[in-house]
Amino acid sequence: MAVHSAAPHSSGQVLPFRESLLAILGIAFVTMLVALDQTVVGTALPTIVAELRGFDLYAWVATSYLLASVITVPIFGRLGDYFGRKPFVIASIILFTGASLLCGAAHQMISLVIARGLQGIGGGMLVGTAFASIPDLFPDPHVRLRWQVLMSSAFGIANAIGPSLGGFLTQYYGWRSVFYVNLPIGLLSLFFVWRFLPHLRNSKHKGRIQLDWLGALLIALSLGALQMLVEVLPKQGLSGETLALGALAVASFYTLWYWERRAAQPILPLDMFSNLALSALFLLATLGGFSMFALLFYAPLLLQGGFGMTPQGAGLTITPLVVCITIGSITNGRIVTRLRNPNAMLYVGFALLALSCLGVAVSTHETPHWMLFLVMLCGGLGLGFVMPNLTVFGQQVAGREHLGIATALLQSLRMVGGMLGTALTGALVTHLYRQGVHAALVDAQAQSWFKTFSDPEILIDREAQSSLLTQLAHAGQNGALLLEHARESLVSGIHLGLALAALVAFAAMLYSRRVPLVKLTRAIDPTIVAE
Repeated sequence: MAVHSAAPHSSGQVLPFRESLLAILGIAFVTMLVALDQTVVGTALPTIVAELRGFDLYAWVATSYLLASVITVPIFGRLGDYFGRKPFVIASIILFTGASLLCGAAHQMISLVIARGLQGIGGGMLVGTAFASIPDLFPDPHVRLRWQVLMSSAFGIANAIGPSLGGFLTQYYGWRSVFYVNLPIGLLSLFFVWRFLPHLRNSKHKGRIQLDWLGALLIALSLGALQMLVEVLPKQGLSGETLALGALAVASFYTLWYWERRAAQPILPLDMFSNLALSALFLLATLGGFSMFALLFYAPLLLQGGFGMTPQGAGLTITPLVVCITIGSITNGRIVTRLRNPNAMLYVGFALLALSCLGVAVSTHETPHWMLFLVMLCGGLGLGFVMPNLTVFGQQVAGREHLGIATALLQSLRMVGGMLGTALTGALVTHLYRQGVHAALVDAQAQSWFKTFSDPEILIDREAQSSLLTQLAHAGQNGALLLEHARESLVSGIHLGLALAALVAFAAMLYSRRVPLVKLTRAIDPTIVAE
């Protein structure tokens, strides 16, 4: 292909309005592809396990995807800096869509887990390159924030309709349709990206490039060992396996740090971490992911298992959280470029997120629905203020040379924070729930029923509850009272877990004041070239 300079449009974007719209639509469909898959699969999992009979691999359907994506995000983020992002976006769509076909065709759990791992590689490539394509198209951060609303809207729509769509497809068309629904979206996104997304490269990376394969391997080992440790630690505690995983993670991170300091073209340039603003944003992304995922995962369990809401009622209560992420992003785009101190939006966003986590942590089944609605609204607005600004600020500080890897690291660290948040919150919830249930059963001299009560799923499954109450009545036990004690134990555990999430968000709010002032300058970077 011929290489020529891409003359930026006068409004601070590489392409005119129509071409920019078509290109960003392709990226928005890509975002929707990944977000929708993450939300619809969870609803179908119980049905999948029941048909394929592989409960021992239940968690691995999610873990294999997350593990593969966390590893590949920073690797392909850096490769996108070198070679341009369009080839990787196209390859990731093809891989993700093809893996979706394999998931839908799986007849054994192990086949599904492997296919989900392939999906995770595609998803990691997508996240690592698609998000960094936006500053390529819109070098001016003022213009970028306005266009980024389309991305936030696609993400919000996918999150809002995902659980309901997953339930509908599973009930009426079978669980395989949950994976096949990715095909039309994948083909649509492939068409738009192939046809309208320009192949832009940084001219500083022209010429011979020596790939840092050892650095990529060490990133995979480091993040893979950390992910496995986070998954295993809450279930096994301190054991030989967890200690070995911890040692492997520490050794891999140290070796990665040692090697990247000496590599000629490091895949993870460590000079980014010496930048005070960028390193602070990396930490905030981790802390934000911790609180965000703890809230997203455990608020629905609290509403259904703890407060006895129906799935539909809980879904309606949670809706403001996911919808207001989009509303917050739109509002943020209008406000942040007009502020003398754009960093203030991070402070406000984390404050609202902390308030939301705290509000859920002190709520009871008697809390009015309008108050729960308001608490969820605060959380959604807070995330809408935090997430786009972390990305845009990071891109602004990193500069063109490290744009892809900085964007990818922000996404990866948010997922790492989410892993830590869900794991620690899950460990607290599991421990306090089982401790409370065990104490109640001992008091009622019904210890033999502990295995039945040990999984909070019994508090959500109405049919299983009815059967259990009948069995307990025949055994001379007060089943309703035991279930109520189990609910109280679950509520206490989730309250403590979300109080921890609120504390983390509050710490992020305080730390955000230490981020050096980020100026959203309107300068156009001349180093972009198009092929």
